[in-house]
Amino acid sequence: MISVRIGEELKRKMSKYKHINWSEVVRRAIIREIDTQERRDLAKALLLNEKHVIKPDKEFSSVEEIRRWREKVRWREE
Repeated sequence: MISVRIGEELKRKMSKYKHINWSEVVRRAIIREIDTQERRDLAKALLLNEKHVIKPDKEFSSVEEIRRWREKVRWREE
């Protein structure tokens, strides 16, 4: 449980809208903010990961590398 303090002016404005469940409004705002922060954390983690990924030379070909390894395996099987 948490408490939220609001000023008299805001309280007066809120009292005009008695049909609104203000606790639910606050709860949803908190959930949205947590979601936003978690997305930022994920984005930061992805960026950090990308910085540490070793990028191959431009001359590197994954297709050629796979073929090379397959040939080695075939040679050993024979």
